[in-house]
Amino acid sequence: MKKSSTYQYVLAAFGAAIIAVLAQVTIPLPFSPVPITGQTLAIGIVITILGAKLGSLSVLLYILLGSVGMPVFSGMSGGLGIVVGPTGGYIVGFLPTAIIMGLYLQKFGLTIPHAVVANVIGMVITLAFGTAWLKIAAELTWTAAFMGGAAPFIITGLLKAALAAWLGVVVRRRLETAHLVEATA
Repeated sequence: MKKSSTYQYVLAAFGAAIIAVLAQVTIPLPFSPVPITGQTLAIGIVITILGAKLGSLSVLLYILLGSVGMPVFSGMSGGLGIVVGPTGGYIVGFLPTAIIMGLYLQKFGLTIPHAVVANVIGMVITLAFGTAWLKIAAELTWTAAFMGGAAPFIITGLLKAALAAWLGVVVRRRLETAHLVEATA
């Protein structure tokens, strides 16, 4: 049975709320201008659970809420200044990350191995956007931008990708069993 549009929008809003809550989990790094946050974990979980369309809508809603000043970004921050600042590339990169991850899962199926691959792809996209933006915004060399904006996050990114994949698939399957979301193929 197909769920109503209102129900779908509520799911997307719930996904945005999950991202906003986990964004507040931050671990500052003394050697990087960018902290480790729960945002990427949340995005991986949300996309794995909700898929390309609703997951991407969740990410877009999260970005829009933060851009207009709602304190949903890490450290209870918000505003356009954050988006255009040195760490804004990660935030901007969340949307293509969501779309590509969702499309990958749509094409290859919702299994834990495919979800891990999708989440690793998402990590690479987010880090690429973040590093490129950091290089430009902070006027760094490519090496300095990579060392401060990507290298410190590779190990934690892989761990978050595996956790998001596993948790996302388990939650999605339980939501399907409860008939709260449509079953995937």
